[in-house]
Amino acid sequence: MSKEKVLSTIKDEGVEYVDIRFTDPRGKLQHVTVMAHMVDEDFLDEGFMFDGSSIAGWKSIEASDMKLMPDTESAYIDPFYAEKTMALHCSIVEPDTGEAYDRDPRGTAEKAEAYLKSSGIGDVAYFGPEAEFFLFDDVKYAVTPNKVAYEIDADGAAWNTDAEFEMGNLGHRPDYKGGYFPVNPSDDGQDIRSEMLSTMKRIGMNVDKHHHEVATTQHELGLIFDSLTKQGDNLQKYKYIIHNVALAYGRSATFMPKPIQGDNGSGMHVNMSIWKDGKPVFAGDKYADLSQEALYFIGGLLKHAKTLNAFTNPSTNSYKRLIPGFEAPVLRAYSARNRSGCVRIPWTESPKAKRVEARFPDPSANPYLAFSALLMAGLDGIKNKIDPGEAMDKNLYDLPPEELEGIPTVCGSLREALEALEADHDFLLAGDVFTKDQIAGYLELKWEEVYAFEHCPHPMEYKMYYSC
Repeated sequence: MSKEKVLSTIKDEGVEYVDIRFTDPRGKLQHVTVMAHMVDEDFLDEGFMFDGSSIAGWKSIEASDMKLMPDTESAYIDPFYAEKTMALHCSIVEPDTGEAYDRDPRGTAEKAEAYLKSSGIGDVAYFGPEAEFFLFDDVKYAVTPNKVAYEIDADGAAWNTDAEFEMGNLGHRPDYKGGYFPVNPSDDGQDIRSEMLSTMKRIGMNVDKHHHEVATTQHELGLIFDSLTKQGDNLQKYKYIIHNVALAYGRSATFMPKPIQGDNGSGMHVNMSIWKDGKPVFAGDKYADLSQEALYFIGGLLKHAKTLNAFTNPSTNSYKRLIPGFEAPVLRAYSARNRSGCVRIPWTESPKAKRVEARFPDPSANPYLAFSALLMAGLDGIKNKIDPGEAMDKNLYDLPPEELEGIPTVCGSLREALEALEADHDFLLAGDVFTKDQIAGYLELKWEEVYAFEHCPHPMEYKMYYSC
């Protein structure tokens, strides 16, 4: 919506509240709600003050004043609130200078788009994420000095084939790694996914499909590509709608990459393309009908993959997914159509649809930071003509050990990813898209998570070592 459209919609549709939303460094959506009569042209032009010291990884208490600047193009009517409420996504600026706050993830995405334009390589970068998720009916966990445990359940999960239910157990459950894609009654998520997708369409999102995924109780909805910052907004809406529709059904959605031991984890494959002057930069006459620029882009992704992991796979749980044996892309290789490498060139007849797919990201990522980092790595590849090497058109999941030795991998832990970010981040600083201060603040947050995880005894350790 334009600014004028936002104000007229508030008046004409009887909007009572305006929810102004922003994203913290970890990727969590935050909000504050104001009365609609407070929102006028001045509000939209001048923004809304708030306390930045309350957000982890942001301001200290002595310099806590920050300003939320609403983006009217992101406006939609929230489908879940009882009172009619318009939601607006915001970027963060310094109140005294009006400059973008360098630790604001959405502001980073905006700077990445500006840097692309200034580079002369392209006018716009399009992103198409494929974020998977799990649905559970019961979730319990505890982390106390005398108990570290979790327990999950879902009526339709593979482990419930012999469970006792009040109305009887009717069977019809996909087995582990068997959920891609049977019809109902084996697929019990048809209606809930349809409502999720329809809700997204009603608020103006471009969506196209939904289906059950490979793992038991795992699902995916389809987002149509959009520009970097807008797609960051869309992924935040995607998660928000999935969480809340699930809640309305009495279920719980999670975007944890690996909530279930022994089954596939949730990835977020990210399709990317660059356009300039209305033409696709990635279409050409090289390997898989790609341009030389596209191959260099892939070279940048592969070279900086371990650094990218800090943003694209930013949880300790991410590396429970990035292991061999569960269709996760752990090898830093690329090819056409082959889904076993960490970068794939999807098949398409149309030059307009030529794109590169990074398969290692997962949905625990902050979308603004992950998309920005992926773009910066690819642009570094183009600027420095980084050769991606030979494509590997073979099943990398089944390579013998002697062949695997020569292929580099992505990171095996969040600790390794953070160490890679500390060592290799100059490409992120180009055009002041990321800043040293922002990276330092992000690292501080993520090291806290690593230490918390590493210092906590694990139930598996009791199984393996208690009687030693």
